[in-house]
Amino acid sequence: MAAVRTSLSVNVNKIALVRNTRALGIPSLVRAARIALGAGAQGITVHPRPDGRHVRAHDVGELAAVVAEWPGAEFNIEGNPFHGLLDFVREVRPQQCTLVPDETGAFTSDHGWDLARNADRLRPLVGELRSLGVRVSLFMDPDAAAMPLAKALGADRVELYTEPYAGSFGKPEAPQVLARYADAAAAAVRCGLGVNAGHDLNRENLPGFLRAVPGVLEVSIGHALIADALEFGLAETVRLYLAAIRRAYA
Repeated sequence: MAAVRTSLSVNVNKIALVRNTRALGIPSLVRAARIALGAGAQGITVHPRPDGRHVRAHDVGELAAVVAEWPGAEFNIEGNPFHGLLDFVREVRPQQCTLVPDETGAFTSDHGWDLARNADRLRPLVGELRSLGVRVSLFMDPDAAAMPLAKALGADRVELYTEPYAGSFGKPEAPQVLARYADAAAAAVRCGLGVNAGHDLNRENLPGFLRAVPGVLEVSIGHALIADALEFGLAETVRLYLAAIRRAYA
């Protein structure tokens, strides 16, 4: 299989979470995005939630403008399309919108779409996003059988929810868990879908995931990357994650 160079999209939600604890405007999401892109990240991800605990409405437009300063960089807006997400997408027209079935007040995203139950609700929204020229990615569990449903819905990509992989990393069950991701990704590629991945990926577990799972075009990483940035600095941390991606393809 030909090597695929995976793009890194930096999720800045946790930076916003720190900023929102005070009314000082620091740390700056705009400055953080510029640092990440300047260090080589290929994109910026935001997940605006109705309660505003992470990125807020004004952040979305400001960050879209920053990403536009970097030719080839991509802006990814993710979240639940039934919670006002499409208002942001209509305004800024990001390169990608990742639809995530998180509930209002959820601590974090913790499962993928059940397309057998939600396809009819999602179909017109997917159609609208594509009409806006926005790539559509669906947040999905590693279920090979669900990939044709995602394709039939009109999605361009799926983002595999990787917390189960991260939780199994270094444990006896890890090979079996990783095999499910490989099977799901292979099924997606056969359907003509692109494959993204994200949730609890870090510098240690990322290379093994990319070596085993075919065709991953993008990883979106926030929590671990921002935690590492407290130790190494944001620019150096981005470079460390890019090095981890390169190790996967060495």
